[in-house]
Amino acid sequence: MIVNERIVTYIHSLEKSNSPILEEIEKYALDTYVPIIRKEMESFLKVMVMMKRPKRILEVGTAVGYSALLMSEYMPQDCIITTIENYNKRIPIARENFRKAGKEDRIHLIEGDATVIMPTLNDKYDFIFMDAAKGQYINFLPQILRLLDKEGILISDNVLQDGDLIESRYGIVRRNRTIHGRMRKYLYELKNHALLETTIIPIGDGITMSIRKEDNK
Repeated sequence: MIVNERIVTYIHSLEKSNSPILEEIEKYALDTYVPIIRKEMESFLKVMVMMKRPKRILEVGTAVGYSALLMSEYMPQDCIITTIENYNKRIPIARENFRKAGKEDRIHLIEGDATVIMPTLNDKYDFIFMDAAKGQYINFLPQILRLLDKEGILISDNVLQDGDLIESRYGIVRRNRTIHGRMRKYLYELKNHALLETTIIPIGDGITMSIRKEDNK
């Protein structure tokens, strides 16, 4: 927890219910320990999609389709989501959730490793949501920058690792040190890259929002 737990509980108490399909998927995810976005991230994502009104959304990390379906309920009618998932056991569940929601024609799921899939994509995306393997964010970044359109928004979830990111690498368990180092490098790149303007927001487990600037080259 990176913010006061009582404040988080109060904010959660103000949230409205989601659609029946999202409520169903959320219950399934909680019962089967599938990670989905936190309530704070949900609210932020809804507002940003409505503000940006994107035409093309790229999601890196589908899981069981929860966040893609959430975005689909707030995006414009002419918007299409492309979402990438590498975990074989979750892919058919996500596809079935998209079918039940009647969104198969608006959400395109691509199976495979994002480091392999993204170089094959040629469209520009004006909204990218990153919620995949945290240790891979820094490796995804070159392709993300290639695919992110001018003035496009990149949102990355779970970047503060429950507060571990501010600790020395020797102050965290050994198995998390690689992710710790890579995430610190990712945040440094986002904050210092010439093509991005980035803010780090301490809600949920920490998120970043970046906007792609003009390429002056």
